[in-house]
Amino acid sequence: MIRASLLATVSLALVAGAAPAKAPPFETPAQVAYLIDLSSGAVLLAKDADRRMPPASMAKMMTTNVAFELIKKGDLKLDKMCTVRPETWQKWHGPQAGSTMFLSPNEQVSVENLLHGIVTLSGNDASVVLAECIAGTEEAFANVMNENAKRLGLTGSNFGNSNGWPDEGRTYVTARDLAALARAEIENHPDLYKKFYSQTSFTWGKTLGSGADITQANRNPLLGRVPGADGLKTGHTDEAGYGFTGSADQNGRRLIMVVAGLGSFNQRIEESVKLMQWGFNAWQSKSLYKAGTTVGSAKVQLGGDDEVALVAPRDLAITIPAGVLSKVTSTKIRYQGPLKAPIAKGQHIADLVVTTTEGEQVTPLVAAEAVEEAGFFARAWIGLKQLLGMA
Repeated sequence: MIRASLLATVSLALVAGAAPAKAPPFETPAQVAYLIDLSSGAVLLAKDADRRMPPASMAKMMTTNVAFELIKKGDLKLDKMCTVRPETWQKWHGPQAGSTMFLSPNEQVSVENLLHGIVTLSGNDASVVLAECIAGTEEAFANVMNENAKRLGLTGSNFGNSNGWPDEGRTYVTARDLAALARAEIENHPDLYKKFYSQTSFTWGKTLGSGADITQANRNPLLGRVPGADGLKTGHTDEAGYGFTGSADQNGRRLIMVVAGLGSFNQRIEESVKLMQWGFNAWQSKSLYKAGTTVGSAKVQLGGDDEVALVAPRDLAITIPAGVLSKVTSTKIRYQGPLKAPIAKGQHIADLVVTTTEGEQVTPLVAAEAVEEAGFFARAWIGLKQLLGMA
């Protein structure tokens, strides 16, 4: 059963507005476009956001995410050395192999440097070497990618390889899923995200003949063009066109964008910058609750406590068109309940649903404290009270 708790809306009202107002429309030649404000969960733009499409190198975000998860768990070390198999080098070097880190056969490369090669250089060779190093084969690694996608709730995506190379349609994503994946990178692995994603260039490999170092620039079209830009990943194949999943943070307000199906390298730059600037300029964020604020409570079944306080896991806000009179018309706490113990402190167990004159926005709420499962006698007493109609 879904329970919805009503909150007082008077204290949340921003400014009384007579009628719904919309932000100026955003037109883009991108076949697919998506923009979300993480401070509120508001979707600012959605153009064919659930269309299945080839991701090209944007698939490497999942390769990186798998590595980040293993590092977080302690199952993978940044200083672990991986061997470049001659067969892998043979397949993934030269002009026909697309973007490359310029690895050499039998070279020993650390996980850390391979991640730089994947994120900054978009190296197809680096992606496959890391996949083989982690899972033995790229096919086995793709299975791990799909398990991770399922865990993250990416319902419109499937991964057949580690680098997004065309594979007869086995690898596909949606813009909505790419944004969710980007969000997982940013929120679940903030230190690793900061370490790898905002680097403007990386040096690896030697030129033939002179043996000079090879330095390549990050293709991220927002870096150096949009304040606060710090990720994520471009992609391009003839099949997919030019695409980009990007993010920027300005004064604590973070946006994530996806564009795909663009016609050229320069058009990708232009449209990415325009969309991100529109997101920050045409919309404004209004604070609701500071991180740690108790917003409400939820009923708990068979727990040491019969309810748990719900708190804001971060500063929560709503997003409204810039310069527009607006107000909150209703707020609810929504959860699938009653909740069942045990519940971990900080566990996402409910959502704050805020309805404004522009629409509905949903942000997560988490448990303020852990709730242990009730013991035998406590469960028996709970059952007796329910039987007698006392609960």
